[in-house]
Amino acid sequence: MLTMFEDMAKSPAAWLSGKGEESLVVLSTRVRLARNVAGCSYPASSDSDTKKRIIGYFDSLLSRSSILSKGRYCQASEIGELDKNFLIERHLISPTFLNGERTKALFIDPSERLSIMINEEDHLRIQSLSPGLDPKGAFELAAEYDAEIGRHLEYDYDSDFGYLTACPTNAGTGMRTSVLIHLPGLVLTREIEKVISTITRSGLIVRGFYGEGTDVLGNLFQVSNQNTLGLTENDILEQIGSVTREIIDREAAARQRLVDEAADMIADKIWRAYGILKHARVLTSEEVMNLLSALRLGHAMKIIDFLNIAQINEVLLLSQPAHLQNYFGAEMDAAKRDFARAQMVREKMAGSKD
Repeated sequence: MLTMFEDMAKSPAAWLSGKGEESLVVLSTRVRLARNVAGCSYPASSDSDTKKRIIGYFDSLLSRSSILSKGRYCQASEIGELDKNFLIERHLISPTFLNGERTKALFIDPSERLSIMINEEDHLRIQSLSPGLDPKGAFELAAEYDAEIGRHLEYDYDSDFGYLTACPTNAGTGMRTSVLIHLPGLVLTREIEKVISTITRSGLIVRGFYGEGTDVLGNLFQVSNQNTLGLTENDILEQIGSVTREIIDREAAARQRLVDEAADMIADKIWRAYGILKHARVLTSEEVMNLLSALRLGHAMKIIDFLNIAQINEVLLLSQPAHLQNYFGAEMDAAKRDFARAQMVREKMAGSKD
């Protein structure tokens, strides 16, 4: 089975390298900028000719810009269903980007840390990803591409309201910043709802693993800003950084409580997860996510010190349905994937020593 992104599937996603600040708790930081071209109706209300014109504008930049000429660029019509799911799993597109009408295009930079969705909800969605807690680094990468595109295209901008966007909640900076954070301690101590309530009151929002409208898997939460109007980019970056550090402190306290009150039970849960992953013959995607959550906790608590975060992250990504099919080079139904997933996990865990 050949897919458009088969070469990408052979290497780990850069944002899951396990490097970066606070990487034992924060998997990655994302910055997304919403931009629209002045004088053109937005995708939800524009006709096919307008959408083609937007794509044409971006096409012309590929040969005129040194940084845009180096990436991978494709039309949405070229991307099949398996490739679409692969890109969602890799967090390079939104879950809804390639649904329905496909007068759209996608750009991915060589490092795979930045992608640009053309004709999503807005004309351009510039998205960058950094490993660990790194709001500033993620913003600087997105801003570099934003400035480059802005040199050639006039953005829809108002002196009072800032960047104008399809959804009013994105107007102003047009920037959403989020962290993907692992919070098993708060879940196990049943403090997570209280923490989510506190986060919400601070003006942030909590979502699932793949973002808006998705479920929480493996105790992984996305925390992002809600307000973009009346704030500067630095305001948003500082807010995300500050709140995330507070969450990390709360998670650390919850983990210490687990050690103090139920150390043997937690150790048993972690070692059971390791045993299942290393020897199971059938594994669902959701089951692997939950078992890896226990392993991630075990590594952070130094209970399992022979696995590193990069290994755990690799198994997390490869266990997703589209990545799994790319890994084995064959399309599979759900039942076959569960057998293949267990095989892949055993292969990845084979070198570990317990």
